[in-house]
Amino acid sequence: MNINYNFKNFEPSDHLRDYAQKRFDKITKYMNPDNNELFVNLSVEKTRQIADVVLDSDTIHIAAREQSEDMYQTIDLVVDKLDAQMRKMREKQKDRRRGARGQASVEFFSLPATGPGAGIRTIVESDKYQPKPMPVDEAAMQLDTLGYEFLVFFNSETERINVIHRRKNGDFGLIDPGVGA
Repeated sequence: MNINYNFKNFEPSDHLRDYAQKRFDKITKYMNPDNNELFVNLSVEKTRQIADVVLDSDTIHIAAREQSEDMYQTIDLVVDKLDAQMRKMREKQKDRRRGARGQASVEFFSLPATGPGAGIRTIVESDKYQPKPMPVDEAAMQLDTLGYEFLVFFNSETERINVIHRRKNGDFGLIDPGVGA
């Protein structure tokens, strides 16, 4: 990551530069090291110590501004603010990926027995279903209680989508496609 510093109305000490470098390196753990630029503007206006920071990359653009009586404290505050924004953005991305993966689509087909369209399958009903996280034992109890032929659920033990179904002899079968979370 490339960090560009700009100091306005004061000349920074080497200790302040090292401190700022060390603190801003903390936020690099959330992103790829390529094509990232961090613009840090530190300024002094009367008794206010101000830090304006802009993080710019291919997919991220975050800005933060903090001010206090001490430049070290200002740097800490702005780094904490950027850290919180990066964590929030990362959690949103994880939630989007989980949401896209966590939905199953159920479709029903019917075959007309005779007539001009015999043998052509048509979708007669479509439904979206959000599988609930539960262990296999609970899924078997729900299948038994509800009287369904099968149940799609999120296996909380393996963290994968599974299907439990009723077999002809009355036992249960478990389908685990092996696709991870």
